[in-house]
Amino acid sequence: MQKKLLTAEGYTRLHNELNHLLRTERPEITKIVSWAASLGDRSENADYTYNKRRLREIDRRIRFLTKLFEVAQKVEYHPDQAGKVYFGAWVELENDEGQQVKFRIVGDEEIYGNQDYISLQAPVAKACLGKAVDDEVVVHTPNGKKTWYVLKIKYIQDAEN
Repeated sequence: MQKKLLTAEGYTRLHNELNHLLRTERPEITKIVSWAASLGDRSENADYTYNKRRLREIDRRIRFLTKLFEVAQKVEYHPDQAGKVYFGAWVELENDEGQQVKFRIVGDEEIYGNQDYISLQAPVAKACLGKAVDDEVVVHTPNGKKTWYVLKIKYIQDAEN
């Protein structure tokens, strides 16, 4: 199986989500489903129908996260990374027209819900790897080559360490 890379923050966030689903949300929804089922006719019971659907969604997410953690690898910041773009870095780029973009390079599972996170597999992320401030980054796009320059590189160190 292929390892799934996660930043320390992403690992913690997803682990907390799994714990919340298992310890809080699933038991609450299970109680509601049991209560609604005890009322009788389930075919016309909106509480039962909605919460049974919600329970399936929770179970699906629990299965996904459980399987993810079987192959997840938590990647922590290391001082050797300083000054270069690697996994977990916040990067600011600028092109010749003065347009600036800022993003963080993270694992595939961390990009959802985070507008300025990009996957390590994204072409711009791959092009940035190993670059330092003021280095040129050439990204091949369907519209041709785009050239950017690295303005800033920043790493967030996990506060729990």
